[in-house]
Amino acid sequence: QVQLVESGGGLVEFGGSLRLSCAASGSGFSLNDVGWYRQAPGKLRDLVAAITSGGNTNYTDSVKGRFTISRDNAKNTVYLQMNSLKPEDTAVYYCTARIAIQGVSRRHWGQGTQVTVSS
Repeated sequence: QVQLVESGGGLVEFGGSLRLSCAASGSGFSLNDVGWYRQAPGKLRDLVAAITSGGNTNYTDSVKGRFTISRDNAKNTVYLQMNSLKPEDTAVYYCTARIAIQGVSRRHWGQGTQVTVSS
């Protein structure tokens, strides 16, 4: 069984930084494309950033230049470095990944981590 576990959320002041981590645990799997989504109260869950297995990245416009997604394949971990945080970044952040086990690929989601930015 493969699990995604997020960490690194918390309370930060306007203009501050946080680094989120998404670690895949288990055995016999291949971690492919990974994305970070966020969901604010009363809103839909939206894509924030994504990274392919080859390291190509894309970002939603509102975080370009402030957030950086990266991955450490040796640790099966993906990071989201968030700088210059704004109150509108407040949300629960979820990690999602396509994970292949014995040739079968399936999407997994983490449990989410809360990010709160005070003004």
